[in-house]
Amino acid sequence: MRSHDTQSPLGNVKLSRRQFLVSSAAIGASLVIGFSLPGQLINKVNASGQNHFSPNAYLSIGKDGSIAIVVALVEMGQGTYTSIPMMIAEELEVDMSQISVEHAPADEINFGHPLFGKQVTGGSASIMGAWAKLRQVGATAREMLKTAAAKEWGVDVGLVVAEKGSVRNTQNGKVLKYAELVDAANTIPVPTEVKLKVPSEFKLIGTSAARVDTPSKTNGSATFGIDVKLPGMKVAAVALCPVIGGTLQSVDSVAAMKIAGVRQVLQTDEGIAVVADHYGAAKKGLAAVKVTWQEGANATFSNDVWLNQLKKAIQQKGQVGTNQGDFASSWAQAGTKHQASYETPPMAHATMEPLNATLHVRKDGCDVWLGTQAQARVQSFVAKELGLPPESVVVHNHLLGGGFGRKLDVDYVVSAAKFAKQVNYPLKVVWSREEDIQHDAYRPYFLNEVSAVIDSKGYPTAFGHKIAGSAVITRYEPAWLSGIDFDAVGEAESPYDIATKHVEYVRDEPPAGLLTGNWRGVGTTHNSYVTECFFDELAHKAGIDPVQYRAQLLKTNPRLLATLHLAAEKFGWDKTAMPKGTGAGVSVIRSWGSFATLISEVTVSGSVVKVNRMVCAVDCGVAVNPDGVIAQVQGGLIFGLSAALHGTITFQNGRVTQSNFHDYQMVRMNEAPKIEVFIIPSTENPGGMGEVSTAAVAPSVLNAVFAATGKRLRSYPVTAALLV
Repeated sequence: MRSHDTQSPLGNVKLSRRQFLVSSAAIGASLVIGFSLPGQLINKVNASGQNHFSPNAYLSIGKDGSIAIVVALVEMGQGTYTSIPMMIAEELEVDMSQISVEHAPADEINFGHPLFGKQVTGGSASIMGAWAKLRQVGATAREMLKTAAAKEWGVDVGLVVAEKGSVRNTQNGKVLKYAELVDAANTIPVPTEVKLKVPSEFKLIGTSAARVDTPSKTNGSATFGIDVKLPGMKVAAVALCPVIGGTLQSVDSVAAMKIAGVRQVLQTDEGIAVVADHYGAAKKGLAAVKVTWQEGANATFSNDVWLNQLKKAIQQKGQVGTNQGDFASSWAQAGTKHQASYETPPMAHATMEPLNATLHVRKDGCDVWLGTQAQARVQSFVAKELGLPPESVVVHNHLLGGGFGRKLDVDYVVSAAKFAKQVNYPLKVVWSREEDIQHDAYRPYFLNEVSAVIDSKGYPTAFGHKIAGSAVITRYEPAWLSGIDFDAVGEAESPYDIATKHVEYVRDEPPAGLLTGNWRGVGTTHNSYVTECFFDELAHKAGIDPVQYRAQLLKTNPRLLATLHLAAEKFGWDKTAMPKGTGAGVSVIRSWGSFATLISEVTVSGSVVKVNRMVCAVDCGVAVNPDGVIAQVQGGLIFGLSAALHGTITFQNGRVTQSNFHDYQMVRMNEAPKIEVFIIPSTENPGGMGEVSTAAVAPSVLNAVFAATGKRLRSYPVTAALLV
């Protein structure tokens, strides 16, 4: 375990697609297999076994029999600490019971995501990025151990096999455990190529494994960022200006300082933090402080202002994201056409673990304890705020009590650093639920205009989609872009077989101080909602069954078509009679290399929508841990259902009006539908599953509401839209 980690609760690197370099290092009594970037110093093992590179270790095999795997893709409930070790263990030929899992430190170079380069966890890309790269970690170690055993026995390596953490001589049955081969394996040259298993050879991959993090989470021993306790630590409750972009004007802390346990009241331009011996005292102190805010230029901002801004923006010419055929000519010459305008409301994340960060700032460095989706980003931003070199900021990452993209951003950590640098002890800064919801990195408000040219049979021959809204990725990481913001136009062209398509995007940002950010599949969630509802409109206009209509347009997309057929079969689409007020809606989703169809059954009474049943069929390629895939689908559906039924953030007088779960509501237990998930067996490379089902919910539910009521909703949450 690394010296700057605080626990072992239970990694990836930007690599060339053409080359994957694996190297070994002797560290203490362990054999370590690490990654090295092309162009960097490649590890060489000299006669003394000394390393000549900075090891980026993912796998450690000890003489005591321990096998530790460092996972750079953080665990926030999606199962990375199980599925990624499964891939390494598969190639290494060890059981899951033989391994332990550790958090990765902040290290952009060595633990950058294979697809993104940056050290981030998000975008449904963990398994996709790790699939070949981390399996090769296990395979390389396996071959080095086999070679070491073959040399010791004086036989050809082809006569030895690896199994269950040991190497066996097939000639005489002799066995050496991996632990016994550590020294010998350190002398073996690193193979430049190793053979990975094919799906028919898998023993672990494709089987449902127990979650590595479940025992500690159920017995209470798991440590999340908010659980951190340090000697001499104080706790702060914060209040930031409630008006976006507003600042602190004056503070009267006399009453607060009289409360037992309160130690200090800290100030920054953006707000205050009341420091106390414990959070209860800090909260009482915060309530007693008299604060005057300078509201600034955004004091009249509202959702109506934001929407009007988008309506003006969408009239402008935008960047072209997709240009297939000549849409303008097709539209001009069309006999039959259809248009619609859709809104996607702003959303908060409302993770179960509110924002928090603990920092100990010193003259020569800083330690940060938290749960983040972007360890290296925390390191660099905190270092900049404190005027320190990045290497002097040590990030201790922990389990996340939910992320959903919120903890890709580090604004709250920088805010905590501004308070923590004013004291000489470790300071835990905790945002209340209210502060968390009212100072989020919100999913943006989007306005969409969609158009189709329709042939004599009712099918589209040309499709247009114009989007106006905030460019999340452009703000977050411009280096990822090669032109248009790919998240803003993600899946905006629809997955359907249409000869002519045109997607256009107008970037339009809200006022400074209103942070927009990643929200569990931003591009797919807002664009697939629009396209799937719109194509449902086209099916109704043509008088064609919605499933049959989609099937006709998916003939060149067999994987997505297969999910449509399977979901319809399992739901009983052609056999289920719906009583009055009840309807079923379908949506098909293609995202992050995976494919899914969701069919939802709803009953509508007035403005109350009860979702009775959800049937989801998915093709995610190889399902590394099928039980994990099912859990991801179920969780994504509930998350998406909360948004579809209840979710919106409302700005009024520059303030967010929602504050807690009573007015930013999650799906309650009595609202949860029956969920059925079906996985299509596949040997294709894995796709992502973290966001696919979330994106499918809103269109499926809104289409079901139409089937039940005949009322076409072009915005949500549903409960509010039905009242309009």
